Amino acid sequence: MSGLFYSLGRKVGPKVRKVKWFWQSIAGSEADAIKVEYEVGRDLAHEVRCQLDLDKEPQAEKILNETSRRLTACVVNRLRKFSFETIKGDEPNAFALPGGFIFVTRSLMELCQYNQDEVAFILAHEMGHVIRGHAMARIISNSAIATASRAAPIRGALSGWLRKVGVQFLESAYSQDMESDADKLGVRLVAAARYDPQACVRLLSRLAELSKPAGQFDLGGYFSSHPPFNDRIRNINRLLQKWSLK
Repeated sequence: MSGLFYSLGRKVGPKVRKVKWFWQSIAGSEADAIKVEYEVGRDLAHEVRCQLDLDKEPQAEKILNETSRRLTACVVNRLRKFSFETIKGDEPNAFALPGGFIFVTRSLMELCQYNQDEVAFILAHEMGHVIRGHAMARIISNSAIATASRAAPIRGALSGWLRKVGVQFLESAYSQDMESDADKLGVRLVAAARYDPQACVRLLSRLAELSKPAGQFDLGGYFSSHPPFNDRIRNINRLLQKWSLK
């Protein structure tokens, strides 16, 4: 397995190495880094669309478009761009690529009961991973890619890397600290976009009940890779309480 990831890492190396240089060099501006990160995400997003089927169900598209428009309008850093697409899949899932490309399954929106306040939290959480640099850091910190960044450039093979490693790499878990950070920023974005931040707690509380053994409801890998629901609820409630005291 390590040999496989080494060879895949060599192929993703050029653009990732360029991003690392911009991030680490005082000569590279924030605009430069975000631009190159966007290029990495754009190539990965193209390959995701080749591997997964887009879902054009009208109700899902309408809610996704409206919710994402309000959320992105509240992002302070105007250099950041975001795009949102619904993909087919029986399992509730969502993931963010570097550069702001976010994919969500219609089954996850159905799990939110098409409630825009709850959908807003899911989208804002994924946006948080992009804004905080988690999406790009996951790729850069991969040991195979770190090795690739020291290798000679191999041009134009980023999508080939994703074809071989599979979309499941993009769905793999972040650290719990990163997940908590994305939750906090997500709640702030939800509130800034004038959605109900209490919906974040309602959604997580409902999912906590569904996930109990007696409920016999499989929430899939997306939620199982996050911190426990009760921990997330407690942290969000603390944040909301701080706001109410101000």
